[in-house]
Amino acid sequence: MAHPKRRHSSTRRDKRRTHYKATAVTLSTDAQTGEVHERHHAHVFEGNLYYKGQMVVENYAKTA
Repeated sequence: MAHPKRRHSSTRRDKRRTHYKATAVTLSTDAQTGEVHERHHAHVFEGNLYYKGQMVVENYAKTA
């Protein structure tokens, strides 16, 4: 197993971690429903499940 001979400084550690960033979720607007949703994910609109602008499951969730 790897074992460092010398201690790495905090600056060196922080330089390595500069690329570990959280990215914002990409949102998209459905052309059929006008609903804003997360890209490449199905979304519920008026009780129906939509994906890529098409209804996948009818009466997916009960609306109040």
